[in-house]
Amino acid sequence: MITPNEALEQLLPSYQRYYDVSHEQHGLFAATARFYSRGEGYLLVRAAKMWEMESNEFVYFLTADTLSDEQLNACVEEAWDDAMPQVQPSASHRNSDVTIVILAQTLSRETRKALKRFHRSQSYHHGMHGWSNLRLGAIELSDGTVSTNRHGADLKKLLRNIHLS
Repeated sequence: MITPNEALEQLLPSYQRYYDVSHEQHGLFAATARFYSRGEGYLLVRAAKMWEMESNEFVYFLTADTLSDEQLNACVEEAWDDAMPQVQPSASHRNSDVTIVILAQTLSRETRKALKRFHRSQSYHHGMHGWSNLRLGAIELSDGTVSTNRHGADLKKLLRNIHLS
């Protein structure tokens, strides 16, 4: 059976191409990753800028044998509180999402239900300066069960790529 740390080592290379990955412990998290993207559109010359857009993602990786509802809440609070001061809303800001990837041997049924229902969003200037959403994804390494919240649904494919044997 694969350990949470071995699963993390399998997962991090898929982030390293586009994200700034830190393998250092960061509070409750075994590793973190940051993604920054900025795009601009011009009409023939740079001086004729039509649009600009910034998109960010702050990813936190948690490794654990088990995870309770209280621990899940603590993880969410820590990640959200760490990421929000880094968000700089402006007319060109589109989104800054907070993603938590949980690699655990087992999750209780109650924790899986709580994870699926978890929702946190922040809108800046009624959405005109972007938004932030919480994305949650977890894999139980004991049986390969993947659970996500609504915003984290696209994490399912990534987590299913972890080889459990």
